[in-house]
Amino acid sequence: MDGLALLAAEPRNAALFLDVDGVLAPIVEHPEDASVPGETRAELERLAPRYGAVACVTGRPSDVARRIVGVDGITYVGQHGLELEPSAAGWADRIHSFARRVGWADVELKPLTAAFHYRTAPDHEAARRALEDVAAAALEEGFRTKWGRLVLEVVPPVDASKGTAVRALLEETGLKRALYAGDDVTDLDGFRALDGLDVAVRIAVASAEGPSELGTVADVVVGSPSAFTEVLKQL
Repeated sequence: MDGLALLAAEPRNAALFLDVDGVLAPIVEHPEDASVPGETRAELERLAPRYGAVACVTGRPSDVARRIVGVDGITYVGQHGLELEPSAAGWADRIHSFARRVGWADVELKPLTAAFHYRTAPDHEAARRALEDVAAAALEEGFRTKWGRLVLEVVPPVDASKGTAVRALLEETGLKRALYAGDDVTDLDGFRALDGLDVAVRIAVASAEGPSELGTVADVVVGSPSAFTEVLKQL
């Protein structure tokens, strides 16, 4: 059996970890307009009661992810795992103050972080260069930074990632079989979190904006969120 078949054969002994934007929900120009298609939502509703754990692990705040996905019975862990780290909250005000001082045209203040989007910028390369200065300034302030698909996120200096979130959920459930699906550089941490499991399936949703390394280390590569929905149907 291949990895997907092994997971499907004993779903109660397996976990599904899924990014939201770019995996379950197509990328859109304005993040607030993102939504999970009805066909994908129906698959998640089918899978949630069958598997030992189904979790959305996302850079979005968990309440926003819950609204976008719209499926009960799923665990939502937001902000790249920072929501599971109590010490992150102490940095939020300072990060938000920093973001306001920068004055970026499209900044998203999340509960614990600040995201500087440049998808709508007329010149992506020029915007990226400008944000490299913002990233340097953030590091000087003692923060950390995460680059993603046409976004720079300034985050607390806390050892949290999608990988730490996945490992915490695996430890909590005791499951030794898992799938992780992602589309961006922060999902590499989620991929690595499956190392050492009895069954591990890493799925990359490829795009021109995503990191090439994601496809290199993935077990399965698909070309779009709709193609990933077809993978869900195999589970």
